[in-house]
Amino acid sequence: MIDHALFDPATIDPETHRLNAEIVAAHAAQADPWSIPLSEVRARRRQGTQASPAMPRSARAETVVIDGPDGPLSLRLIRPDARKWKKLRGAYLHIHRGGWVWGAADEQDPWLERIADACGFVCLSVEYRLAPEHPYPAALEDCEAAALWLAGPGKAEFGISALTIGGESAGAHLAVMTLLRLRDRHNLPRAFRGANLNAGFFDLGLTPSVRNWGETRLVVNTQDLTTFANDYVRDGIDRRRPDVSPLYAELKGLPPALFSVGTHDPLLDDTLYMSSRWAAAGNGGHTAIYPGGCHVFVRYPGAMTERALELIDRFLMALA
Repeated sequence: MIDHALFDPATIDPETHRLNAEIVAAHAAQADPWSIPLSEVRARRRQGTQASPAMPRSARAETVVIDGPDGPLSLRLIRPDARKWKKLRGAYLHIHRGGWVWGAADEQDPWLERIADACGFVCLSVEYRLAPEHPYPAALEDCEAAALWLAGPGKAEFGISALTIGGESAGAHLAVMTLLRLRDRHNLPRAFRGANLNAGFFDLGLTPSVRNWGETRLVVNTQDLTTFANDYVRDGIDRRRPDVSPLYAELKGLPPALFSVGTHDPLLDDTLYMSSRWAAAGNGGHTAIYPGGCHVFVRYPGAMTERALELIDRFLMALA
């Protein structure tokens, strides 16, 4: 049962209030991302902006190249600290955020380093093809290929048995869709032991919280999320088909999931609806709701972020 007190504005701490105001002000001071070329937006995101400072790239990162559906597919790999972990305990397949349109496999190295060192997991992030140049199902096909490789040759190469998967926003969407493809196309419903799903975009037809959010860009707004969905899915495709929006899929037989979301996230309904359907399917897991948290609030340092990351660490460690 969800604690309704989590949605009481009085439960939002001053640090979160201050952060949210700073994010809104920083976005308001920048050019609208849809008014400039997509290539420039991607470049600015990689360099970092006042609204979203770039995460440092890891000096430990390696690249693994596997066969993808459209040619070679790169996986960014970060191993745990060998001084702490003499043997790998498992693997975490990460799928990056960015609305299927922005982002890259090297833009969240600190998260992967943390999971690697806290859990003893080898972490891999998929460099999937981006829309609108490569619309649905290109990104999903790349993630499916990465998951199949990890569940087969990769599993043997690393000498591990415990596989986990996860992502943020569009990455959480692709993580769930990948699990569904493994179950339905490859008879591998439990190839992965669990899923870490942060602020997922699970209904490309748009849930009420997305439609009603408005213009305020607290990381993203209604226009942003609508444009992401439009760029990813071609005209004429039903946005609420189960193979497009996992909220409408049959979810039985999937692994436990940790759902995380803030109450000030336009995608709040996506997590509330999806986690309820996940539980109703008997898959198990936990839903963590954070008062005042913005979209993928774990991107920003703070006490609430640390609590959320610690819960993710514990969830993944329990699966090994």
